[in-house]
Amino acid sequence: MKNMKYYILSIISVIVLLFFDQYTKLLAVQKLKGKDSFVIINKVLEFSYLENTGAAFSSFSGRQVFLIILTSFVIAVLVWKYFQLPCEKRYMGMKIGLIFILSGAVGNLVDRIRFHYVVDFIYFVPIDFPKFNVADMYITVGVAVLAVLMFFFYQEEELEVLLSFKKEPDGKTSTDR
Repeated sequence: MKNMKYYILSIISVIVLLFFDQYTKLLAVQKLKGKDSFVIINKVLEFSYLENTGAAFSSFSGRQVFLIILTSFVIAVLVWKYFQLPCEKRYMGMKIGLIFILSGAVGNLVDRIRFHYVVDFIYFVPIDFPKFNVADMYITVGVAVLAVLMFFFYQEEELEVLLSFKKEPDGKTSTDR
């Protein structure tokens, strides 16, 4: 029963994060499409509309079917790994990181399926970084959380459940605990 509470809370978290991502993209379409950049901080941060038919840094541009299949596979692996993690306080940081990555992946997948492109609109001017969106920020935050935890918090044997593609030595998966 306790595990069910974690799973329901996780699903609600993904839905809330997904809603916020999609809402910001809707605002970008309504307020930015076909218009000049909206400057937030002069020469630092601005919002401007972009239809990205590729992935990160516009790689694989125009290969939507490939990107939809790849993203769907990544989402399936993330969900599988999430359920393999023990529902213990020690693993909550890892679960939160996975929730952020999953939410970002789903947010961009929704765009790819609906529009055949991803709506990007956030632009950092000083470093001429490619435009991105809230879903991309979720993925970045999730990956950063996992990296910090993996390098500085968890012991090697604690990472086995996340990094391996097999059942635990006792024949159980971590969800059997």
